[in-house]
Amino acid sequence: MKDYRNGISASSFSAVWTKSRKSAANGQCIELAPLEKGVVALRNSRDPHGPALLFTVEELDAFLDGAKNGEFDQLLVAN
Repeated sequence: MKDYRNGISASSFSAVWTKSRKSAANGQCIELAPLEKGVVALRNSRDPHGPALLFTVEELDAFLDGAKNGEFDQLLVAN
């Protein structure tokens, strides 16, 4: 596996990006892509060539578990 680092340009590696079906067509979403050896990349869909943050599958699992359990709900802003 290449020596990927957080903040690396998302267009610097080949990946198949996925975004939530709930994402709006106006580009307000994040996208995720599996990389080699259990690494998952995350990028802002509005800036596909911008930085990608990289997480292990375990880190992503811990975050998703917390999100599902409402641990980050205080970060949401009511419209």
